[in-house]
Amino acid sequence: MSAATPPVNDQPMLKLLNVESAYGPIKAIRGVSLQVRRGEIATVLGSNGAGKTTILKTISGIIDPRKGSIEFKGGNITAQDPVYIVQQGLSHVPEGREVFPLLSVHDNLLMGAYTRRDRDGVARDMETVYRYFPILKERAMQDAGLLSGGQQQMLAISRALMANPDLILLDEPSLGLSPKLTKEIFEIVVRINRERGTTILLVEQNANMALNASDYGYVLENGRIVMEDTCARLREKEDIKEFYLGMKEDGVRSERRWKKKKTWR
Repeated sequence: MSAATPPVNDQPMLKLLNVESAYGPIKAIRGVSLQVRRGEIATVLGSNGAGKTTILKTISGIIDPRKGSIEFKGGNITAQDPVYIVQQGLSHVPEGREVFPLLSVHDNLLMGAYTRRDRDGVARDMETVYRYFPILKERAMQDAGLLSGGQQQMLAISRALMANPDLILLDEPSLGLSPKLTKEIFEIVVRINRERGTTILLVEQNANMALNASDYGYVLENGRIVMEDTCARLREKEDIKEFYLGMKEDGVRSERRWKKKKTWR
């Protein structure tokens, strides 16, 4: 799998400026600024608890930021209602899939298109997602709760596509999946980006897969962006090789990590 290569516009489709969000008294993200250009796949890397999921929830309106602003396609969507944000062309594939288990695969897909009024377009997109994921067509009338974890991830991505979004927020698509299924999911994500021109902001712990699939990357630690660059350059940085790609040098990992954290700030 190679990095995505759709036409990329230098103008950001999504822009976060000094965004802070919290759960009660606990700050989850602290002054996060990032942007995603039209047509690219951008990724946010970070360990568990770094704040990756909170960034996506804040963008999609699930969490209201305490500070900062969020712009999408030139409009301010800061703390807007999630339904409004979907209508603007932004879809969120949450961590853990969150399919509707008692609804059929077909009906789950229709739920993704609930904001649309173009029946012909919905029918075309239904056939498109079935081409991406043929197993979903085979199981269209089966309850979604009976699908495997990998099939539910396929369904969650397809449900987001049914809104015909300009940008998809994709949260931990490899979570709980085998290496083989992870590779298949990432290949489809890249295809969606290339063939449909859909912009994607990807949050992922599998740094190797994310960096190979994406154009630009951000590294998040303790709620702050500590590094950003093209993914080609990030893959060559010693900090990334050691802490995210498992290419450990001699010495104790915890001691080196404490020392190195300060070099990328």
